[in-house]
Amino acid sequence: MKRFIIGIILLGSVMQGAFAQQIRIDGKVLAASNKEAMEYTNVVLQTLDSAFVNGTTTDLAGSFVLDKIGAGDYQLAVSRIGYQTYYLPIGNLNASVSLGEIMLEEDLVMLEGVIVTASNQSNRSDRKLVFPSERQVEVSTNGVNLLQQLMLPKLQINPMSNEVSVPGGGEVQFRINGVKVERPEIVALQPAEIIRVEYHDNPGLRYGNAEVVLDYIVRRPETGGNFGVDLNDAVNVAWGNNYVHGKVNHKKSEFAVNYGISHRDFYRMWRDNEEIFTFADGRQLKRQEEGQPDHGQLSWQNVTATYSYQPSENSMFNATFRYGGNNNPHMDYSGKLYNLANQADYVEMIDRTTFKSKRPALDLYYQQNLKNDQTIVFNVVGTYNYTDQSRIYRESREGEVLTDVNNLVVGKKYSIIGEGIYEKKLGANRISGGVRHQQSFSDNEYTNGHNYNTEMDQAETFAYAEFRGKASNLDYTLSAGLTRFWFKQRGDGDGYEDYTFNPRLVLHYTLPGKSFIRLRADINNYSPELSNLSNVEQIIDSLQIQRGNPNLKPYIGYRTELTYEVQKGIFYGNLWGTYEYIPKAIMDEKRLEGDKIIQTWDNQKNWQRLASRLTLRVGPIKNILQFSVAGGVNHYISNGNTYNHKYTNWFLDANVSAAYKKFLLMGGIQTNWNWFYGETMSGGENIHYILLKYNHKNLSLGAGMMMPFMDNYKQETENWSQYASYKKSNYIKESSRMMVLQLTYNFSFGRAFNVGQKRVSNSDEDSGVMSTGK
Repeated sequence: MKRFIIGIILLGSVMQGAFAQQIRIDGKVLAASNKEAMEYTNVVLQTLDSAFVNGTTTDLAGSFVLDKIGAGDYQLAVSRIGYQTYYLPIGNLNASVSLGEIMLEEDLVMLEGVIVTASNQSNRSDRKLVFPSERQVEVSTNGVNLLQQLMLPKLQINPMSNEVSVPGGGEVQFRINGVKVERPEIVALQPAEIIRVEYHDNPGLRYGNAEVVLDYIVRRPETGGNFGVDLNDAVNVAWGNNYVHGKVNHKKSEFAVNYGISHRDFYRMWRDNEEIFTFADGRQLKRQEEGQPDHGQLSWQNVTATYSYQPSENSMFNATFRYGGNNNPHMDYSGKLYNLANQADYVEMIDRTTFKSKRPALDLYYQQNLKNDQTIVFNVVGTYNYTDQSRIYRESREGEVLTDVNNLVVGKKYSIIGEGIYEKKLGANRISGGVRHQQSFSDNEYTNGHNYNTEMDQAETFAYAEFRGKASNLDYTLSAGLTRFWFKQRGDGDGYEDYTFNPRLVLHYTLPGKSFIRLRADINNYSPELSNLSNVEQIIDSLQIQRGNPNLKPYIGYRTELTYEVQKGIFYGNLWGTYEYIPKAIMDEKRLEGDKIIQTWDNQKNWQRLASRLTLRVGPIKNILQFSVAGGVNHYISNGNTYNHKYTNWFLDANVSAAYKKFLLMGGIQTNWNWFYGETMSGGENIHYILLKYNHKNLSLGAGMMMPFMDNYKQETENWSQYASYKKSNYIKESSRMMVLQLTYNFSFGRAFNVGQKRVSNSDEDSGVMSTGK
């Protein structure tokens, strides 16, 4: 015990020495033309031979602080796109100095800015400002690849498929200069265009229920443009993700088109499923589904066409047309269904699903900057969602059909979203407020032996106000929102409405060195999905029926998060923990009705989650090697009206990247991050990969392999119902040891100038259709 105490004391001494105050440089950056504070301006301290020493960005008041500086001779570079870079020699620095006000002059030609040799980040209460290093830009081929090099906490990047996700499947919002975009538009980004990435790991109320927001701040050509392709295809199986993109600029206008197409075609896909049914008289039926290889085929494509017009630095208009389409003609499972009490008692089973969808959308946006640091924004989005889904389920014995299910669902949903936002900067503080309204109508036709037609109207209005302030080392955000939800199913009464209050508090305290601690507490509102509000029944198999519940009500959830982050040199650590409590959560349940088991949804007692995650990152070491490891635990408590479940899941995510001259080697492993909600455990992916790339000017060639050390891909799902539990495993043989070749070519021309930033964006991706299947 004595040795332990002595060790703690020694460690404290080391930490105190590490964070001891050294030389400090501070100042304030203003625009020379109007003396306004310039936020998010790059401030870089260099040696006399331009090697990076330290760096940061200015806050909302234009102020900056550089600390932990050793004595010596330096040069300070202050840069912002559209302004002349300000250079200040600082010779014989041996004591802290305050530089006062630094004035930046406008520049008609945009300068490239200061090149740094190591990525730099600056923390805000709601985001990180991450500046990629020259080397990270050189080895990346698009905006998603760049994220892999930045190794930001919480994010999971798959460079083989250009996918970005967060554990648990939360929403990842992508934006370019504040404009909400889709992932293919991030793939179209050329890394050299990217000034910084604003990583919102604590998004404000205006971003809805987004888990993280990634806003790429990029340069915009005044003339010329760019063109590129990004091709990713497997050589031993039909699998691919391919993109082509182009952009042309003329004076104040910009035209951009992006097209992406992905496909999968598997012939060795199957599932195994063990089910236990318990009936009212106590009888049990245990069934085992032994799958056999079958067919999975799906493809999806998306097109985006954008026109942006910026007549001045104070206004911008943006119009975007998007189209997304899915065509999944085969999701086929087949095999034998055994009665485990008598292996001779079995039936032949097939379960075949097809799915098609079309989703065109038009997004119109206008932003106007007013006097006295004020901004107003208007955004209107119209969306049409069309879905067509069919399912055939059949059980037969010796050619005789015992169960025959044929479901067809055609859904049409129309929605419009309108939003207005006002923002004003008050010195180092900021106030903002907004109103968003969504009106939607869905018309769904269900055919399953009977014909059903459901027509549902839904409206949701959200108003909020937010104040961001600063007091010494403490940044704080106070937010409050009010949500009105209204729903009506035609022919079923007058519908209902509900109001919820959504406050939020964020406290961000900056500690000595590059470290901080942040507390977030909020109350969120959740609305029922239209697909679950329908009172339609759909047959699942010979024993089970799925039914919607038009009596579902909106509910609120409480969440508290605590984050501690520290960075010293090439070492970085992030410790995060959260507790969530959601009473009256809408969760699944099963119940008996005669000899059938009904699967439905209801407002249950409560759902809770206690989770923690530790992220460690080292690098870049000699500008070559960097790696990160993240691990943690989820503990779930799910209390339904008729059930109580607890579940614990441990997870791990590790990545490594090594760059040497024109070569880049990457590898990663990700274990199951499982989600338990209601009575269902949805298993995450257990995958790993290795990828080697060669970059030469505008061309990049790569070769990699998915799952090189496993002979099969497996994903598990469980349900713990007392009436109809199951344990299901889905397999795709072709996904293991899948060899992928990559080719990326980017060509650009023209010069650049500053671009306006779109502050908000909305979308509607909910089809409003109830799906069915095992």
